Amino acid sequence: MGALSPLLTVMVDVAGRAGRKLNRDFRDVEHLQYSKKGPADFVTMADHKSEEIIYDRLMTARPGYGFLMEERGIVEGSDRSHRWIVDPLDGTTNYLHGMPHFAVSIALEREGELVAGVVYNPATDEMFHAEKGRGAWLADRRLRVAGRNQLDEAVFATGMPFVGKTGHARFLKELHQVMPRTAGIRRMGAASLDLAWVAAGRFDGFWERDLKPWDIAAGLLLVREAGGYIADIDGGKDVLSSGNIAAGNESMLAQLLERLKVAAV
Repeated sequence: MGALSPLLTVMVDVAGRAGRKLNRDFRDVEHLQYSKKGPADFVTMADHKSEEIIYDRLMTARPGYGFLMEERGIVEGSDRSHRWIVDPLDGTTNYLHGMPHFAVSIALEREGELVAGVVYNPATDEMFHAEKGRGAWLADRRLRVAGRNQLDEAVFATGMPFVGKTGHARFLKELHQVMPRTAGIRRMGAASLDLAWVAAGRFDGFWERDLKPWDIAAGLLLVREAGGYIADIDGGKDVLSSGNIAAGNESMLAQLLERLKVAAV
């Protein structure tokens, strides 16, 4: 790929800074597992500190850009054509339990279109990044979605509703349609990384409902720039708004959507 563009240089630097802070704090999580209070408050603080680093750095680098952030919500900027979409810690439950599968996710929207995205797992030091029209990359390695087209050879990632969320019965029906026909289903607990792994060819596809824009914005661009396809599970036109996302290569996505459609009957 050569040198990163000025935009991606900023994004990679900011994700790296926030991720390294998360990683330093992550080493302390294991020691908190046995305390009476538990690590939940500590993880919440880590989440907020990560967002603070990202917000301050991006505000300095691109004054006037707006934000859509998990903690802060919508922050209007003087430049209405640009908006950062940020998840400072995707995979909070993994982080809380000392599992090294979590990420910083940063995307940039220009005139309503995603133009750049970074997903960084500091525990493994994997920096996935993409810019519209320039491909998807893991460090300096170009990414392509997997080429498999048989369901029985495919491994899919998904996310299941957790406590307090609706849709458990619907998810079980979907799982019943997809799981017996595939080589395996994985529930990893961080949608941004699930999509990055689809882009990298590690997963053949992914589906999940009711996600937020900051969960999927950067990963969505990674998949597209790696030659993959994104669709709304229910046929809608704006996945970022609906949060009902399916992804894969063209063949896998079509077969996945067909199974999910059967589950809805």
